[in-house]
Amino acid sequence: MPRRMRFLRPHFSSRKAVVSRLWNSGFTRHIVTSCRAVLLPRFGGPVVLELRDNVDVPPLKPNEVLVRVRAASINPLDTRMRAGYGRSVFEPLLPLVLGRDVSGEVAAVGTSVHSLSVGQEVFGALHPTALRGTYTDYAVLSEEELAAKPASITHVEARAIPFAALTAWRALMSTARIADGQRLLVIGGGGAVGFAAIQLGVAAGCYVTTTCGGNSVARMLESGAEQAVDYTAEDIEVALKGKFDAVFDTIGLPETERTGINFLKRGGHYMTLQGEAAALTDRYGLVVGLPLATSILLKKQIQYRYSHGIEYWWTYMRADSDGLAEIRRLSEIGKLKMPVEKTFPIAQVRDAHEAKDSRRVPGKVVLELD
Repeated sequence: MPRRMRFLRPHFSSRKAVVSRLWNSGFTRHIVTSCRAVLLPRFGGPVVLELRDNVDVPPLKPNEVLVRVRAASINPLDTRMRAGYGRSVFEPLLPLVLGRDVSGEVAAVGTSVHSLSVGQEVFGALHPTALRGTYTDYAVLSEEELAAKPASITHVEARAIPFAALTAWRALMSTARIADGQRLLVIGGGGAVGFAAIQLGVAAGCYVTTTCGGNSVARMLESGAEQAVDYTAEDIEVALKGKFDAVFDTIGLPETERTGINFLKRGGHYMTLQGEAAALTDRYGLVVGLPLATSILLKKQIQYRYSHGIEYWWTYMRADSDGLAEIRRLSEIGKLKMPVEKTFPIAQVRDAHEAKDSRRVPGKVVLELD
């Protein structure tokens, strides 16, 4: 458990009881100096994960917030990073703390933070390249990466939402700028990002079609999709009707890219999560891999703009305070939900990763911190 100075009270009842500030080069010192955290000391299977006590908690930069974590989720990005995805970037920086989603309470704030206060319940998500994640008692996030937790849902429910929803938000709202009355195709709606995209599209007034496995069809239709095509039993290219204003491909295989491109209207947007930047930098190193990835993206953008009249994008999650505020609003009124399949205590983090790797738990998996 976290090591604390003796005058820290059991509960965060007031700002003075929680944080002691020392002004030093713009950083905020706080009274929590160390805590438990799950470290990734090397790449590999779930067995490489180590739960350690007394991991340092860094001082806060002016725009940062210290969050007492109540729940954190296991995203596909976490298991991929654990196995070596992004090795060329992250290997020199090991050990890492995995985890991107968080729900908890504000324990301390930096000097320029004004929208959040100590003791407030919050939820949010870190950028994919963050080195110190949320598998820890105390996580550090920037102010723009957090928002007040929806009061109508629990920490476990809240934690399952931000990373997936912000990833979908970046594609649909920031890139494609979907609008009321447009047609949206979500390829791979059964995953967390795809499911979030369906609900965001419906909330924006779009007519949404998705592809998914047979066991997800009912859930897709209940969430507001007009058509859910079971890719295991139907020919997608026969089942889909008409053209779409935007296609969000969460699978990113050559065949799904071909389908998505062919079903787009001229002027439409194709967006995929499976950009090649990380894979190419892992293969060739940053110096060669990143320029190569950039050239491939530019080539595809020019090719599809000329041949099909559409816009082609690789998309990634990024912090967006306006997006998170809207995600919070939709979650509060029940229009954006992310069902949690199973929870594990943080001490069983290896079991939780094993469950995701083996697909024994198809839905969202959450780590709870007592």
